[in-house]
Amino acid sequence: MTDAAELKRRTAELLAAHPPATTDRLDFLRARFDAGLAWVHYPEGLGGLGAPRSLQVVVDAELEAAGAPDNDPRRIGIGLGMAAPTILKYGTDEQKQRFLRPLWTGEEVWCQLFSEPGAGSDLAALGTRAVREGEDWVVNGQKVWTSSAHLARWAILIARTDPDVPKHAGITYFLCDMTDPGVEVRPLRQITGEAEFNEVFISGVRIPDSRRLGEVGDGWRVAQTTLNNERVAIGGMRLPREGGMIAPAARTWRERPELRTHDLHQRLLKLWVESEVSRLTAERLRQQLVAGQPGPEGAGMKLAFARLNQEISGLEVELRGEEGLLYDDWTMRRPELVDFVGRDAGYRYLRSKGNSIEGGTTEVLLNIVAERVLGLPSEPRTDKDVAWKDLAR
Repeated sequence: MTDAAELKRRTAELLAAHPPATTDRLDFLRARFDAGLAWVHYPEGLGGLGAPRSLQVVVDAELEAAGAPDNDPRRIGIGLGMAAPTILKYGTDEQKQRFLRPLWTGEEVWCQLFSEPGAGSDLAALGTRAVREGEDWVVNGQKVWTSSAHLARWAILIARTDPDVPKHAGITYFLCDMTDPGVEVRPLRQITGEAEFNEVFISGVRIPDSRRLGEVGDGWRVAQTTLNNERVAIGGMRLPREGGMIAPAARTWRERPELRTHDLHQRLLKLWVESEVSRLTAERLRQQLVAGQPGPEGAGMKLAFARLNQEISGLEVELRGEEGLLYDDWTMRRPELVDFVGRDAGYRYLRSKGNSIEGGTTEVLLNIVAERVLGLPSEPRTDKDVAWKDLAR
């Protein structure tokens, strides 16, 4: 089995053959992938070495110390955190070879075509249709809240392929080329002034059956892999102590003593402790991933992430008083990533409102935690055995 010493040796060989100071960034990333040092727990030939996931930090530390470039993971988070693990688990050999390398290097950005105007919280009620025509599927429908659709080359897409069975059973999972004719991306301007999200209209788009992921009608099960990984990616990100949203609030407290009150002090202490507990819990969850795919526990982390972000950003605005009401820039932009700590307190406050919606609404995640983690009785469902076409809409 590959151990830390072996990974350090392989990393040293990579750095010797491709010195970061003189090697083109993309060439270095491709070489790192080919050396199995991209994600070491992936199989050989797919950017990994079949090593324990926990050893990735060994490689990352060696490369960071050498000044090597990374793949800008925040920009390609949907590909890394959602598309890649789903393709790895359900993709054919050809699909894995075609998609994983450019996905990891950032040459191809991915987005997620799941939510619809009438199927957000109840995602399984989606109405986008995919009809088989020979070796292709013809897809028609609309998706919404699609982060990075304006940048993406590829999308993970779920569509209804059988309306005559219950809603969870008639869904199939596809890989959609966002440059194909019939794909239209329109910006959705948010309360922050930016259009980070999009709505996507799909009109007669032809997807080859070779880009189907998993079996026909098994899309809901495939999508669970994506959704579980999404929640871990959002709520379980690796942070240093006093990292993330708590950092600017704590910094303001230290640098601006004239703003302090006893009440704000008590609230900040409480949120600082909760942030640290959440950070350590996320670390434990990542360690559990060594044993396999993430389960429903990630829903709890995503819940904590959303609540803490909203409470901390609200405290920071209140702490700053009149300054907290200022906003730096309402310009309509279509950004490449969300930068919570690179903008002002007003941006953090407004943008954090989306945290309880994106990646699964708080209400849905509470149900997941209750039923799948705590083992509480499921909510009554009257549509479980009803064909999708017969559901009231």
